Amino acid sequence: MIKSDCHMHTCFSADSEATVTSMLDAAVEKGLEGVCITDHMDLDFPETPDFPANAFQFDLDEYFGQLNRLKEQYKGKLDLRIGVEIGLQKHLGEAYHRLTEAYPFDFVIGSVHLVGGQDPYYRKIFEGRTDEEVYRMAFREILENVEAVKDFDALGHLDYVVRYGIHQAAEYSYRKFSDEIDAVLKKLIAEGKGLEMNLAGIKYGLGFPNPHPDVLKRYRELGGEIITIGADAHEPAHVAYEFEKATEILRECGFSYYAEFHGRKPVFQRIVP
Repeated sequence: MIKSDCHMHTCFSADSEATVTSMLDAAVEKGLEGVCITDHMDLDFPETPDFPANAFQFDLDEYFGQLNRLKEQYKGKLDLRIGVEIGLQKHLGEAYHRLTEAYPFDFVIGSVHLVGGQDPYYRKIFEGRTDEEVYRMAFREILENVEAVKDFDALGHLDYVVRYGIHQAAEYSYRKFSDEIDAVLKKLIAEGKGLEMNLAGIKYGLGFPNPHPDVLKRYRELGGEIITIGADAHEPAHVAYEFEKATEILRECGFSYYAEFHGRKPVFQRIVP
């Protein structure tokens, strides 16, 4: 069983109203031993129908102050680690370097939330394009961003864009995009970076985590070893979402261990039934 959820959001993220304590209490109730809070820090994020420009930023001093106090409060009940999810864009490498150097994060997830400068959540990027065309754009941009931004530990929800396709997975498979996906995986492995298995893909109706198990399996075949696990919860009900499926998926993909990050270093945990 997976005992730690390493991707969750609180009211420090613009798209969550959950208090930190509500998320921590949910983790304790679900029998977790540890969590890593990873609120959104998307520098230079465009205006959207729901949020003003740069809404996905927050006060990191306040964040560390509150989380460090709660770390002491929950000691003995839950191992609380402090992380962040940065939004990768290729012009932000130096900015994220300064940010991650300035604060003692345990874990930095690097995620790509924009395709062609737009959040696919709103589906405007799909106007006049097929899902396949947008997915290929997304995977190519991911590679560009991973090449340009170095200061992250694991790549979040690699096939995030598929959640919002007009037909979701109907025009998606690892095989169809193997050239683009392999290039991303090889880059991660060459730089010693992890790959996240994000269970929210199941929540969004895909029937599989992000990325698809075929991508996880390919990462392992290429020599990748650092797999992190997160539910991407934005509310207490989704903490450790579908974690009972995570063990089976990882074993089928050839993994015996998953990783948690402490002080930006992976700590491997054996996968047990």
